[in-house]
Amino acid sequence: MPHIASATKPAAVDSRAPGGAIEVSGLIKTFGRLHAVDGLNLQVRRGEVHGFLGPNGAGKSTTIRVLLGMYRRSAGRVRVLGLDPARAASAITRRTAYVPGDVALWPTLTGAQTLDALAVLRGRRDRRREAELIDAFNLDPSKPVHGYSKGNRQKVALIAALAAPCDLLILDEPSSGLDPLQEAIFQACVRAAADAGRTVLLSSHLLDEVDHVCDAVTIIKDGRTVESGTLASLRHLRDSTITCRLPDGAHAALPRGTAPPPADGDGVTRMSVPSAELSETLSALIAAGAQGLTCTPASLEDLFLRHYEGQAR
Repeated sequence: MPHIASATKPAAVDSRAPGGAIEVSGLIKTFGRLHAVDGLNLQVRRGEVHGFLGPNGAGKSTTIRVLLGMYRRSAGRVRVLGLDPARAASAITRRTAYVPGDVALWPTLTGAQTLDALAVLRGRRDRRREAELIDAFNLDPSKPVHGYSKGNRQKVALIAALAAPCDLLILDEPSSGLDPLQEAIFQACVRAAADAGRTVLLSSHLLDEVDHVCDAVTIIKDGRTVESGTLASLRHLRDSTITCRLPDGAHAALPRGTAPPPADGDGVTRMSVPSAELSETLSALIAAGAQGLTCTPASLEDLFLRHYEGQAR
């Protein structure tokens, strides 16, 4: 995999500055009788990669358009980089790079000309970083956009955003169309952006992607926030899964409250254990002679599906 150097930290970024990069409280956005967003809360700290999760129709893209000033909120409080997008959309967009899930570019321009045009619109540019990313994503910038695949059009938008000397990246399903190798490069670039002090809001349906790159996550459902926090803290609040093999008779010797269910057909005992009971349960299993003991914390998928059980994944 090509080496992904860290981007130069933009002078305007200060992760210690008061207030979050994104502060949303009680956001409501209606379209007639439809409540696309219905009391949503979202707090993104400066310098973090924050996952924004929910299925199609949950309100993610609508929220993002409110953040960028494309839609006016119906109610609630919204601040992006300390500014109100209803009044300062142009100032926000100068400091923000945005990549939608379905990129529309000028079809007659080449990839290089498109990067030129996007840089002019933003007013600032880092040509060295662009060249690094063109090489990393293996993009031929001399080809016209109309000859690009969906994945290559996505690469152009990602290169423009990731190379931009800006404070905030808002990425809405950004890796759509990328192959697994390019997805790995994208993840490395996102982490490099955060290491350079940028803030990243990553809306994605790829739970593995969010799990690998994000520091915190907000899960939304029907336009409302249902769970939010750092991945470490959210996992800590959920049950862990313990698997092991126990010798004959060990179940009966375990203290009440730590006794696992009987082993399944392959002789492996599997049990779900709350965080508060994890230490006591592991100690009891070890004392009982457990073999092949593993303890797996709750995954991001566990956290997500907790709110969407019975719905299509």
